[in-house]
Amino acid sequence: MDAAEPLLFDKAYVLCYRTFDIAEELDLERARRVLTEDSRRLKLSRENSQYIQLPNPPLAYELGRRPLALRDGPVTVDVTARLFDHGAVSIILQVPVVPGTSLKALTRMADELYDSQALEDLALELVEGVRRTIAPAAQAPHLWEQNESYTVIFAEHIRGNPTADELVARADLARLLLGESGTVPLSPRESESVLQSRFSYTIQDLVVIDWNSAFVYEPSGSRDIPDLLEIANAQLLEFRYYDERLDAHITRIHEKVQAARHGWATLFRSPYRSLARQTLSTLVDLNEFIERVENSLKIIGDFYLAKVYESAVRRMRIPPWQAAVTRKQQLLAQTYGLLKGDVDIDRSHTLEAVIVLLIVLEIFFAFFRVFEH
Repeated sequence: MDAAEPLLFDKAYVLCYRTFDIAEELDLERARRVLTEDSRRLKLSRENSQYIQLPNPPLAYELGRRPLALRDGPVTVDVTARLFDHGAVSIILQVPVVPGTSLKALTRMADELYDSQALEDLALELVEGVRRTIAPAAQAPHLWEQNESYTVIFAEHIRGNPTADELVARADLARLLLGESGTVPLSPRESESVLQSRFSYTIQDLVVIDWNSAFVYEPSGSRDIPDLLEIANAQLLEFRYYDERLDAHITRIHEKVQAARHGWATLFRSPYRSLARQTLSTLVDLNEFIERVENSLKIIGDFYLAKVYESAVRRMRIPPWQAAVTRKQQLLAQTYGLLKGDVDIDRSHTLEAVIVLLIVLEIFFAFFRVFEH
């Protein structure tokens, strides 16, 4: 392939993911029965995909086509919703790339889509519709005000059929993934940082993963890599959601402990009894959540898809969020132990007071019987 020949994308899409937390848990089988549209469970299709297991595969259904306003004019996007049992829903907007688009034009397009307010508004409108549709399948429904975004630039055919090595050598993929459409070159260190998570299974395919975007060149058309990136993005959202929830609960404990006052009333009811019960409920919910998220995808072999997924998890910085949730979970468990200890002490004080009262009454009645005789 001539190095001077420009790279032209003849068949490509930009997959824009907006992932929301809409419930504590989603019953996917019930959601499937509720949906009138054709729904399907996620199934990986690549060779060696058996080394990645999806115990409760997410459920997807089509939302049809919607107009999306872009700088160069409106485009029609295909929209899909994907539901996860741990309470997340992903809105996937497939933005078409005009055949023959150059890398420079694709970079400008990606730059706009990364921060498109029109895309955010459309995704929010769509997720509200999804919530109404699958309401019977949602446990403790809500809509967290934050969401996770991820963008996959998916190319099936590039003119001239370049190899993975040729693409890396000729295309400024770091600039594409960062949405840098200016003229000033990126520093070599920044480019190396973006391109460090790079994978190829054959000489004809290529995956480059960054923290909020990825480039996938897959002539076979397989969507397994974008699907895995979507699962990782949903996991990141859930850890962020529960991190905030734990922060709120720990703050609430601190405020209530500071406000609580011990007095005669605590002989009959601990001021921390209700707080201890709420803390235990939060811990139980958290344990169930962590189990659902960690079980959403299991790796049982060190093959290509598994390596790509593990790289995505690291690149999206999921381990630090997971560690923060685990640390706060341990702190909450210790706090529950202290609260329960205080409740037990107050309960023992109550029992002691009752025993003393019974003794006093027994003495009183004994004296009463003596004086009566």
